[in-house]
Amino acid sequence: MVVQEIMTRNPYAIEANQSVREAMQRLLSLDVRHLPVLDNGAVVGMLSDRDVRGIASATLTGEVNDQLAAAVSDLMTSDPISVDPEADIGEVIDLMIENKVGALPVVAEGRLVGIVSYVDVLRYARAELEE
Repeated sequence: MVVQEIMTRNPYAIEANQSVREAMQRLLSLDVRHLPVLDNGAVVGMLSDRDVRGIASATLTGEVNDQLAAAVSDLMTSDPISVDPEADIGEVIDLMIENKVGALPVVAEGRLVGIVSYVDVLRYARAELEE
């Protein structure tokens, strides 16, 4: 089985120059945990709900407004590991485990075409167990 069979196609994403506040709102309103970060259509980073959780502690120090106004590029994980739509699911699982990430952008010809997360992998595994 290959990634394109289980990935989420046309995933939600955010531009690198958008604010952390916008990213947090998008994560919450869309009920997603990961956002690929784009710059002119190219994947340049990944932002997760875990990345923005740290901002909650800043509310205690009063630094939260500065952090919320910062660009997503300041908080994202740069140069994310990405996979091709034809990548084997086993390879994806290995990459997620080795790099301790919950999602990988799926890129074809330099453009974001999907995202594969641990939830997608677990759904696939569950279906395989039922067969």
